[in-house]
Amino acid sequence: MSHKSDLIEKDILAYLKEHEQKQLVRFITCGSVDDGKSTLIGRLLHDSKLIYEDQLASIRKDSKYKGSSADNFDLALLVDGLQAEREQGITIDVAYRYFSTSKRKFIIADTPGHIQYTRNMATGASSADLAIILIDARYGVLTQTRRHSYIVSLLGIRHIVVAVNKMDIVDYEESVFNKIVNDYKDFCNEAGIDSNKVYFVPMSALKGSNVVEKSPEMPWYKGTPLMDILETIEIDDDVNYKDFRLPVQYVNRPDLNFRGFCGTIASGSVKVGDSISVLPSGLTSSVKSIVENCKETDEASAGYAVTLTMNDEIDVSRGDMIVKSDSVPEVGDCFDAYVVWMAEEELELNKAYYIKRAATKVTGFIDQIHYKVDVNTLEKLPAQKLALNEIAYCRINLSSKIAYDTYKDHRYTGSLIFIDRITNNTCGAAMIDRKNVASNVIWHKHKVEKAERCRIKGHRPCVIWLTGLSGSGKSTISNALEERLNRSGIHTYLLDGDNVRHGLNKDLGFSEADRNENIRRIGEVAKLFSDAGLVVITAFISPFRAEREMVRSIMEEGEFVEVYVNAPLDVCEKRDPKNLYKKARKGEIKDFTGISSPYEEPLNPEIEISTHELSVDESVEKILKHLNDKKLI
Repeated sequence: MSHKSDLIEKDILAYLKEHEQKQLVRFITCGSVDDGKSTLIGRLLHDSKLIYEDQLASIRKDSKYKGSSADNFDLALLVDGLQAEREQGITIDVAYRYFSTSKRKFIIADTPGHIQYTRNMATGASSADLAIILIDARYGVLTQTRRHSYIVSLLGIRHIVVAVNKMDIVDYEESVFNKIVNDYKDFCNEAGIDSNKVYFVPMSALKGSNVVEKSPEMPWYKGTPLMDILETIEIDDDVNYKDFRLPVQYVNRPDLNFRGFCGTIASGSVKVGDSISVLPSGLTSSVKSIVENCKETDEASAGYAVTLTMNDEIDVSRGDMIVKSDSVPEVGDCFDAYVVWMAEEELELNKAYYIKRAATKVTGFIDQIHYKVDVNTLEKLPAQKLALNEIAYCRINLSSKIAYDTYKDHRYTGSLIFIDRITNNTCGAAMIDRKNVASNVIWHKHKVEKAERCRIKGHRPCVIWLTGLSGSGKSTISNALEERLNRSGIHTYLLDGDNVRHGLNKDLGFSEADRNENIRRIGEVAKLFSDAGLVVITAFISPFRAEREMVRSIMEEGEFVEVYVNAPLDVCEKRDPKNLYKKARKGEIKDFTGISSPYEEPLNPEIEISTHELSVDESVEKILKHLNDKKLI
């Protein structure tokens, strides 16, 4: 559907040429149920005069059955086309609408608000440039708002417009709008979304206020209407024109004299003569010619379907990726990714699926769920399975190596889907986050097993995991505990946070991702030491419950003892043996637990020690009593 133009009648070819050159913007609408998503889209089309007369007549007719007046007909019916949607007054499936204005072409995806349709919302968001998140002015920022905003951020949408709808019901009060803006910005800080890049618009989709035309009822709003934002927001920077990526979809061999490699350029640009590499094989050559739209050209860029020929006879097949030799992506068979599960049947660990990335199709499986994300609260939870609509951070293993990027750098080459090998149904989608150092390996049993090692040592193994704020006393207690156990003939080893970062984890920083990896590695080392029959003592802040639960999950039943070394923040700051709190307060240390990064207290630790009330000896005695009671020593 297109805007009205005099050229349509006068010079249709000129009009088509003008229409062809317009920039295409894809956007989604999302929000809670009854926030007015479908009504907003209907209003955009209606006020832009983009609805045909027969459509208007049909909408007016159907609106009568819902009790709407002739002057206030239900514009949501323009989008909600399914019978169940019209009967219930909700959006179930993703509805797409196409229209254009004098400045741009648009594809709108109206996504459902119910939690059971999270997969539908993720599908609509996967190819969007911009997201409009609707908030009902009466209710403010709700759980669904947080959920949809998190998914939008996870799927790499960089432009967000928060449309505070139904302002007419709250008498267009500026204070209501300002409170919602402040609440949403607080959520952005929590979710890692840059609130400076978020647009806020007070509006009424029903009345048309600030949708296409500026609203006289809200003179206090100094911004522009929603349509102006859609027509002017810059999205060119979202396209990666630096790193050339061409997934090969087809090898074209019409005769003996021509062999070309066809595909759509996912990112970057390429010129005749550029040095290229073919992945995963690593073979190299240079570009001999570029064919685009049946014509040879010297250069082509992202979005264009092309055929490349090479100056060397190298082996290139469907599923390979052609890149410039000076900008090569990762090649591997194991990586971490965020997974959105879309199937009724639960995801099972180590179950084989077909995994498709662009034209590449291999077999793969998930062997570890690092944590599951509660998209309503953003809490990270331990998990062994994934149900429909759930999201988790997982480790994916493939049967063979592929070339890939991280999703934040390249949405197309950093994403993949899971396909059921029996039904051929798509059952999940993944956004690659980082390379995993592990590869496809099989655990080999030793001839000398754990029980035999323990029998020689004369005691059971376990992991005593001390967690708490910096300065709470973890290291002091763990050293005293190891000394007491050693004197009693117990074979021990102490893993301390600072010591481990001198060697094993010296490559890690202190971001949330690096902290998670730090604890994952420590957990794996502790498991190996436990398998050797040792009593392992660890002293780490380990601020996140999900990471501690992950370590517990890989240990045998009863062999993980969580010790919460509890000391109030002010006590820890007074102790501050390394002056870390002082530096954090000055802003010299970022993401410092207790100051600028959260600490999630254990919910049900085996032992809790209040070090501001107990001495070191009393704390050690409390741990020893528990170990004796549980017959661990």
